[in-house]
Amino acid sequence: MTLPSGDWYTERVSPTLIQQFKLRARLFKGASKFQPIEIVETEPMGRTLLLEEKTQSAELDEFIYHEALVHPALIAHANPKRVFIGGGGEGATLREVLRHKTVARCVMVDIDGELMEICKQYLPTWHAGAFDNPRATVIAGDALAYLRRTKEKFDVIIMDINDPLEGGPGVLLYTKDFYRMLLARLAPGGIIVTQAGPASYGVAGLHSAICNTVRKGTGKVSPYKVNMVSFASDWGYAMSGPGAKPVSLTAAEVDRRIAKRIGPKLRYYDGQAHIGMFNLPKWLREKIEKEKRTITKDTQVFLEA
Repeated sequence: MTLPSGDWYTERVSPTLIQQFKLRARLFKGASKFQPIEIVETEPMGRTLLLEEKTQSAELDEFIYHEALVHPALIAHANPKRVFIGGGGEGATLREVLRHKTVARCVMVDIDGELMEICKQYLPTWHAGAFDNPRATVIAGDALAYLRRTKEKFDVIIMDINDPLEGGPGVLLYTKDFYRMLLARLAPGGIIVTQAGPASYGVAGLHSAICNTVRKGTGKVSPYKVNMVSFASDWGYAMSGPGAKPVSLTAAEVDRRIAKRIGPKLRYYDGQAHIGMFNLPKWLREKIEKEKRTITKDTQVFLEA
């Protein structure tokens, strides 16, 4: 639906902050069993996926988010062959995993099958055909339940799920017990990475809580971040697992592994970007180090809405 001039979409980033996008068109508006879904076309961000009225992925910079989520973990692993993705309904995380020539099998489990079908139709450049790749097994189901029952071991586990919202479907996928369980699903030398919320000054409380919870559940954490214009924030990630030693990689070694495994296809991530992502500012390092909150089933921490 083409919109009249002057129509804007307003998103509440926090209780005291909003951002607005000038709209070109509203392409889809509805709801699945789990969440409200909207896809719009905006002047600054291009096509944009909104869940629970919050930006999840925008055409302008989705490549930054997805390359940052996937490649540091896969590049840090010596030879990633089996990968698990929790969430990732747009298909872009799967797209980036399958760029790696070493990957023989990737299992993706997203709870919202309706969302995946909508993304297949409206966000073709996000998945780029990844749903139909023979190396991919895509399941509409509960990632927590799948991981509890599977006997398969994975080299890399990637959690690309919604931020923990009160009453939302993903809150139990941010707990200490969940991260502890992920260790048991890793093959020797395996790596875990999760998206970990806003990481800008003044709004990094959830990020530091997730990092501390990963540390408590697995014994260590390697936090990193990138800037996401569409999210109006720097965005944080947390890596762990026995093979997670990202800061030991030089820029030259990262570039060597990219050239060997992927080739010249990436737009954001390379050796210099890798070093920069893990070089956090002093205030954020201190906040993560001093964080005492640990997320459990009974003591949850939610994204401010």
